[in-house]
Amino acid sequence: MKLSMKKYTKKPYPVEDARHFLEPSPAVLVTSAYKEEKNIMTMGWYTIMEFTPSLIGCMISSGNHSFELIRKSKECVINLPTKELAKTVVAIGNCTGSEINKFDAFNLDIKDGDIVKAPLLVNCYANFECRLYNSKLVNSYNFFIFEIVKAHVASSPKYPKTIQYRGNSHFVESGKNFIIPSSK
Repeated sequence: MKLSMKKYTKKPYPVEDARHFLEPSPAVLVTSAYKEEKNIMTMGWYTIMEFTPSLIGCMISSGNHSFELIRKSKECVINLPTKELAKTVVAIGNCTGSEINKFDAFNLDIKDGDIVKAPLLVNCYANFECRLYNSKLVNSYNFFIFEIVKAHVASSPKYPKTIQYRGNSHFVESGKNFIIPSSK
């Protein structure tokens, strides 16, 4: 039996905008600390690289205030905000920690991590303490590979409403969850 599938008519598209279709991972807030300085940044793109150890890769622009804090400390916390924090997530991404204290400016509650010195955001659904696992691509591409060394996740709801950044101020709210069993 042949299934009927939709066929799409396509047109050329700017390659620099392809990310708008490939990026829908939950937007996260990355906290960092080095010596006495702390910062927080919004990140809309990262990639799961391995399950065990739990590795995440991401590019952080060298122009971002968090870049040097993370490069020097070799650690960070990836915090998963819910939809309720959407405006805060955007506002954090639209300012720099070199000019303001974002924790105070956005009234975010923090607590100490169990393993890393970067703070955990209490207002977020989950916090993933990370240590730099491999730095080979940092100098060439600003690409960090982190290992999640401790995870803190709320017990409820099971599927939180998160937001995914699509570029140009467009976001997608996480939608209906469903299961498609794999055939064996």
